[in-house]
Amino acid sequence: MASIEVNQAVEQARAAADAAALSAEQARHAAEQAATLAGGVPDGLADAAGAAVHMASGGLVDPFIFRLSIFVLAIFVGYYVVWQVTPALHTPLMSVTNAISSVVIVGALLAVGVDVVGHGTALARGFGFFAVLLASVNIFGGFLVTQRMLAMYKKKDR
Repeated sequence: MASIEVNQAVEQARAAADAAALSAEQARHAAEQAATLAGGVPDGLADAAGAAVHMASGGLVDPFIFRLSIFVLAIFVGYYVVWQVTPALHTPLMSVTNAISSVVIVGALLAVGVDVVGHGTALARGFGFFAVLLASVNIFGGFLVTQRMLAMYKKKDR
């Protein structure tokens, strides 16, 4: 009876991982389309949208305020999206956040070593160090949470 439950849990985990992989592929495709629209420049689309709003409003909306409002909306959308994830997808979601943090740490290491590759400011190095620190904590915490979640599926010794 217990092996049936374990097998069902494994199948549910596989289905959740497949769903997460499909979502990640769709997000990658959407990001590629957005980069194409932006002309290959990451901020190109945001700059164009900010300039369009600035022009359409007759100069009443500052592009900085426009970007800030998008950032705040992204925070709310991200919060509600993450809290609506079913429990079966939490482990794959943690794995994805660990992967994102590893990308952040690569960029942060580049910011810390900016003097090695070119001219940089102490401010860039300071922010880079702070980003390395926060990303390291996030990666370590993510692995601990993932380990705890995976331990729930192991048989208990008596």
